[in-house]
Amino acid sequence: MGGNQTWITEVTLLGFQVDSALELFLFGLFCLFYTLTLLGNGVILGLICLDPRLHTPMYFFLSHLAIVDMSYASNNVPKMLANLVNLKRTISFAPCIMQTFLYLAFAHVECLILVVMSYDRFVAICHPLHYTVIMSWRICMVLAGTSWVFSFLLALVHLILILRLPFCGPHEINHFFCEILSVLKLACADTRLNQMVIFAACVFILLGPLCLVLVSYSRILLAILRIQSGEGRRKPFSTCSSHLCVVGLFFGSAIVMYMAPKSRHPEEQQKILSLFYSLFNPMLNPLIYSLQNAEVKGALRRVLYKWRHM
Repeated sequence: MGGNQTWITEVTLLGFQVDSALELFLFGLFCLFYTLTLLGNGVILGLICLDPRLHTPMYFFLSHLAIVDMSYASNNVPKMLANLVNLKRTISFAPCIMQTFLYLAFAHVECLILVVMSYDRFVAICHPLHYTVIMSWRICMVLAGTSWVFSFLLALVHLILILRLPFCGPHEINHFFCEILSVLKLACADTRLNQMVIFAACVFILLGPLCLVLVSYSRILLAILRIQSGEGRRKPFSTCSSHLCVVGLFFGSAIVMYMAPKSRHPEEQQKILSLFYSLFNPMLNPLIYSLQNAEVKGALRRVLYKWRHM
């Protein structure tokens, strides 16, 4: 590398390049969404902890999903909100790289937790007599722990590959947070290895899990269709349809983001799709589960009843 290069110490997040009036509107809107994300997932997590009837494997994994969603949103959204109302939109390079690492780690965790949740529903509906044996608490802890550990290790691989690169400009990221593809554009070296690892990770962490989820729910659908009574079909179909909504939103936006051919405006496309990851998905998940799930609504009524009579 040349000896007169300027090395990056901080970068500017360009964010949404709109006029000031629209920025204030977006600040209010995204602040509302972020509050609903924390409130909705916090309520789900609190209900699962407080209500003994929700101490089952399905809700154990749902509690992990709520933690991931709150963490994921909190990693990206506060800086985005600050930049919407501040003229100085810089971030030091070390926090920027940490934001990239956590963004990847939480995204990987969500992928694997959704797969584990689909497996849990598959066992519950297709092998109900063996459910308590197959999905014992020991197995649940192992599945959840493995998802977290593996996800952070995979994100660490990306981090190490990023840190081996020299970063010497430009000093601007055309995004509202330090998304990995945008960060790589700052490197003044060949990033083909990084791009290859990202694509391989997408195949492994997106396409592979998505195939497993689709196989699980195909088997579940066949099992539901064999149930004779309408009432017997309703509960598993309601639960699985909510799971599929979450899976479709998450995996669909991720695959379009990282595996689909780029459009003529890839950076603007990335910003919109990243909003699904950072804000819309985490906000919608508790709504989807609570509106479709009678057990969650029942737990909420019981908790509110207790509080009223305390």
